Amino acid sequence: MKARLLAVALLAALALAGAVVYGLNHLDEAAPTQSAAATSPAMVERGAYLARAGNCMGCHTQRGGAPYAGGRALPTPFGDVFAPNLTPDPATGLGQWTSNDFWAALHNGRSKDGRLLTPAFPYTNYALVTREDADALFAYLQSLPAVAQANRAHELRFPYNTQPAMAVWRALYFRPAVFKPDAGRSAEWNRGAYLTQGLGHCNACHAPRNSLGATPAATDFSGGMLAPLAWYAPSLHDPAEAGVADWPAQDLRQWLKTGSSASSSALGPMGEVILGSTQFLNEADLAAMATYLQSLPQHAAAKSTQRRPEPALRELGKALYADHCARCHGEQGEGVKAAYPALAGSRSVQMQNPANLLRIIQRGGFAPATAGNPRPYGMPPFAGILSDTEQAALASFVRNAWGNQAADVRPLDVLQLKTQRVN
Repeated sequence: MKARLLAVALLAALALAGAVVYGLNHLDEAAPTQSAAATSPAMVERGAYLARAGNCMGCHTQRGGAPYAGGRALPTPFGDVFAPNLTPDPATGLGQWTSNDFWAALHNGRSKDGRLLTPAFPYTNYALVTREDADALFAYLQSLPAVAQANRAHELRFPYNTQPAMAVWRALYFRPAVFKPDAGRSAEWNRGAYLTQGLGHCNACHAPRNSLGATPAATDFSGGMLAPLAWYAPSLHDPAEAGVADWPAQDLRQWLKTGSSASSSALGPMGEVILGSTQFLNEADLAAMATYLQSLPQHAAAKSTQRRPEPALRELGKALYADHCARCHGEQGEGVKAAYPALAGSRSVQMQNPANLLRIIQRGGFAPATAGNPRPYGMPPFAGILSDTEQAALASFVRNAWGNQAADVRPLDVLQLKTQRVN
């Protein structure tokens, strides 16, 4: 009874807070105006390109389902969010929406009926999208075949499943603001910033989140753990993680286009982004994104206390490497050019957070099969072959062999990563 009364009191407090901050949520919301531009084939084509830039289909298509018909579960620390139907079906999709309604969703995070959208839909980034691009994107979505597929209700825990909670979150962490070019930068840099901060929503993964799931700013790319996926999105500011300031510009453009470069392959969630999004960008936009990403300020992340080395664990890992890995990655971790990545000197191997290395050991490593790299080499999974202790041993060995230097991985680290929810 006490627990129920407490829940009711909390809900009432949230409702009151929501009412108080309702006005705050509207302070920066200009009344939307209907676009004067008539829909044309060129506008639809532009919208299709922008949908690729935002990787919209990646979230709004469930495996084996119709494109953009929704239904895919997006796991969050607060429960599952299910992507809605974006096709023009009048009953279950956007068939009854106007371009104003769509603009309100992107720019203000509001549905057609005024309901506040969960920030798992990254309107904190999409707010930066221009009205012209929003209209083109809407025109493309309206051109799709209508699919009658009812939207699935989110499965968020209380109180995160309430509108007052959404209102409080928005008051704390969100203000709509269209992207404003930096007059001191080139047009190419500004285009790259617009794509990266806005439609590309790169920092939705590459930024830390606080206890309520908010990121610091659209310009923060200091890395973050994708806890429900058990992957780590490395810092783009840290040259020891994923900073690309010193990459040859052509290598970075190739990596974004194909998922592979002379020194790196895209795996895990980033592989999905390249597969569904950046491989389709034109050369000018790839160059713009590369220019922006290479301009990000570089600074090393704070290092945690170094663990005491475990010589026995490394010795076990050395034997496991010889049995399972050396034939592809080389006895000295040198790899094979254009086939198997080198482990000696690898940033991914030596990152302070070993999550990605462990995920690759467990689930294998598969670069995206892009038009520019249609048959990438892959690595089989070892989760069914190696125990937690053996996975930790193998990771510890490669993190400290051939000149590599990183903290050992403990069996408990493997167990903790495995117990995180994985989709």
